[in-house]
Amino acid sequence: MAEPPTPNERRKGADRRRGGFDARRPPKFGVGPLLVMFLTLVLLSMLWGGGQRSGRMGYSELKRRITDGQVERVSIGLTSITAVPRQAIRDSSGVKQWSASRIATEDASLIPLLDQQNIRYEFVEEGRLWSVLLWILPFGIIIAVWLMMMRRMNPTQGVLTVGKSRARIVGEEGTGVTFDDVAGVDEARQETQEIVEFLKSPEKFAKLGAKIPKGVLLVGPPGTGKTLLARAVAGEAGVTFFQLSGAEFVEMFVGVGAARVRDLFAQAKAQAPCIIFIDELDALGKARTPGGVLGGNDEREQTLNQLLVEMDGFDPRLAVIIMAATNRPEILDPALLRPGRFDRQILVDRPDVQGRLDILKIHSKGVSLGPDVQLERIARRTPGFVGADLANLLNEAALLAARRDKAEVSMQEIDDAVDRIVAGLEKKNRLINEKERTIVAYHEAGHAIVAERVPTADPVHKISIIPRGVAALGYTQQLPTEDRYLLTKQELMDRIAVLLGGRVAEEIVFNEISTGAGNDLERVTELARSMVMEYGMSRELGPVNLAGPRRMQFLGSDGDHGSQRQYSEETAREIDSEIRGLIDGTYERVRRILTDDREVLEVLARRLLEKEVVDEAELREVMNLPPRTREPSEERIVTPPPVNGVGVVGDGSRAASQGDETLLDGRGAHAAD
Repeated sequence: MAEPPTPNERRKGADRRRGGFDARRPPKFGVGPLLVMFLTLVLLSMLWGGGQRSGRMGYSELKRRITDGQVERVSIGLTSITAVPRQAIRDSSGVKQWSASRIATEDASLIPLLDQQNIRYEFVEEGRLWSVLLWILPFGIIIAVWLMMMRRMNPTQGVLTVGKSRARIVGEEGTGVTFDDVAGVDEARQETQEIVEFLKSPEKFAKLGAKIPKGVLLVGPPGTGKTLLARAVAGEAGVTFFQLSGAEFVEMFVGVGAARVRDLFAQAKAQAPCIIFIDELDALGKARTPGGVLGGNDEREQTLNQLLVEMDGFDPRLAVIIMAATNRPEILDPALLRPGRFDRQILVDRPDVQGRLDILKIHSKGVSLGPDVQLERIARRTPGFVGADLANLLNEAALLAARRDKAEVSMQEIDDAVDRIVAGLEKKNRLINEKERTIVAYHEAGHAIVAERVPTADPVHKISIIPRGVAALGYTQQLPTEDRYLLTKQELMDRIAVLLGGRVAEEIVFNEISTGAGNDLERVTELARSMVMEYGMSRELGPVNLAGPRRMQFLGSDGDHGSQRQYSEETAREIDSEIRGLIDGTYERVRRILTDDREVLEVLARRLLEKEVVDEAELREVMNLPPRTREPSEERIVTPPPVNGVGVVGDGSRAASQGDETLLDGRGAHAAD
């Protein structure tokens, strides 16, 4: 009995079946050589008969030479007549033939003259090849253009393989990524460990009658490591890995996407056990709408239907695991998420403090760090950063160190890289007049003083009036002491107070307001509206949600509060009144704080005008506050667990992100726009 083929042999056979490279096969001609051959034939046909040296002359002159006996033979066509001179004339003049156009009327004396001179003559049908080519030429041009378009649309494969899968395949030798390369997502890694065990020893699960989930959907914000986690699963299991994007299925030709889905699953079944990973699933699996596009067939929906059929139809004993990643799970078709398809969803969320520290340890292995670099301090300063952000942070720091001709990356480069990522590039060459510069200094000083005076605000890390980014003329950066998942009403009110500090400072000092607080007021209004409409923090309206159901927001972006209003006009007026009351009350509170600290405001503003940047220690010195010392519990980087089962995407996280997204994620940049 013959032994079954090994996985490598099955993969090579599949490569040959789908048109992969095979050294035994002759190379295929592309569109270019075929087009060159066609144009060569056309050129030869145009030059047909012109390879001989010919002399054009009038009909009467040619007839005279025939009469003088200078012609050896004659070819008579429908429109022209060609005569071959005698050998002596050809040798002396070098002319191979004479040609002339025939006269419109028939010359009855030509044939008797040729018979009289004993000259051989013949009748020829001229132009047949050229007329045929002229008839074929338009069709040839159309076919050549079509082949060139198809080649450009599908450069890696031939025209006849447009329905083949474009998946990038990594064999059993592994992806080169293991769980040791994944950090900050411990819960997601534990969930995927079960898949690795199934792919390594499926008989253990089959013995107990257990069925592994067919599909695993990785959900989370961009940059958290969803693709890296999928590659790590394949690397740990040592199976073939098919990787492609959801957009690679969809084409302008109807039926191509469905054909690629069928081909992908056929290849996967031939190489089981394996993993199929579809990145950006929302490009393919968006919820279907009735009627398609303008009532016709929708190519994307046909592709999705084929994917649903394939996921529901293949044998689970084949050990083919389908993994997908998306950061927009709310728009996926419900049929994709039912049991039997993507029946397991794994949240790959932003890392906590310990997770960020682990990620920094991995990405710092190839970076020459100086002795003053403290990864714990960097992790504590970057809440809200994902793995891609942290990798970019260390890379930016290394670029700055190389630009400054340093042998190692110091903490100064790390701090500058954080500022560059958070607030943008410095615009030192931007010319700002002294009046505007003074307004910005008082504006940022107002933010900083209020942040230090209110009880629950995050401590100020740095104040700067150096222009950064596109429109930021200055910023106040706050550094949270720990990761936060929920915010109380008092904490939200304090955040509103910090945001209003810049505008109130301008009004107190200059008795006038500017446009610098535009972004602050936008965030204040949005946060107050969320408190009243969404979180039930209004004393008059009570614990009522008036914003309606919201979809899960991973990016902390604001939702649409008023798309479908479900309350009366009277309630709308009460909402406006409550929002105005929250903001006005906090405005007066901030005014009292800055009025009492007017002298500190003046000193801090002058310090900013002089030095442009004031750090935490200098700020507390100006405000006559003792240096801040962190408690040992904070130095251990302990992250509080979720409260009442609410995770990091719960109400508290959304409240903070709506009110002041930059404060929540530690980026704390208040800009005088």
